[in-house]
Amino acid sequence: MIAVAVAVKTKRTLAKSGVLAGLIIGGLFAGLPVLWMLSTSFKGNGDVFQNPPKLITSTFSFDAYSEILGNGTQLRYFLNSYIVAIAVTLLTLLVALLAGFAFSRFNFPFQKTINAVIVSVQAVPPITLVIPYFGLVVGLGLYNTYAGLILTHMVFTLPYAIIMITAYLNTLPKELDESVKVDGGTGWTALWRILVPISVPGLIAVGVYTFMISWNEYLFALTLTRTDDMRTVPIGIQMLMGQHSYEWNQMMAMSILGSIPVLVLFLLFQRRFIGGLTAGAVKA
Repeated sequence: MIAVAVAVKTKRTLAKSGVLAGLIIGGLFAGLPVLWMLSTSFKGNGDVFQNPPKLITSTFSFDAYSEILGNGTQLRYFLNSYIVAIAVTLLTLLVALLAGFAFSRFNFPFQKTINAVIVSVQAVPPITLVIPYFGLVVGLGLYNTYAGLILTHMVFTLPYAIIMITAYLNTLPKELDESVKVDGGTGWTALWRILVPISVPGLIAVGVYTFMISWNEYLFALTLTRTDDMRTVPIGIQMLMGQHSYEWNQMMAMSILGSIPVLVLFLLFQRRFIGGLTAGAVKA
């Protein structure tokens, strides 16, 4: 019996050690590129490819950040990203909330068909839609405008948002709506006074995800803009790739600055973000 107990304990210890080793390896695999990106942003451009490579060099400086933050064009990229990402997030939440409420609380013709279409949109590779959307945006006179970018981004953020919010509302009992109606309220009253306050974790999860998607979107931001006053951060990073040289340190500095909003959002709403995702996954 003692030998069996020791064997079981040894197996558990080995299993825990294996899991810990896997987590450490995964953490290093994910974290080292970010650490190297941060290190490069503090180097001179000539020291990026020095051999042997060094994490910290004698040319440590904030020059790359000064160049980015002191350049009006680069700051415009950040402003554009904020305008587009915030607008996409707010509009996506509003539309997805109304659609999710309809799917969760009502039965209407072609409901399953519409659901299938929404889900199928998630499976379409965005690159296959570049030319059609370019023609559509140009035809509507929205090329090189905020409206063109916002509406295009929403095409890819709405399906996920509708699916998640519908799933989250499905976890809330319909008796809440009925109690409001008994007191003389309407469906709108139930939505805004009861369901929305309860659904804050789910809305935050969808909002953070939507903001990240819009903030990091590159393909359509490149295709649907033409001038510096409309380009976003991902395009601004690309613009640092010159014909004869790359400003690697500035590219890394701009990447770090571009990562900060998403990181801050996640840290601020981490618990509600994870809670909203798990709650929405309980019942579809």
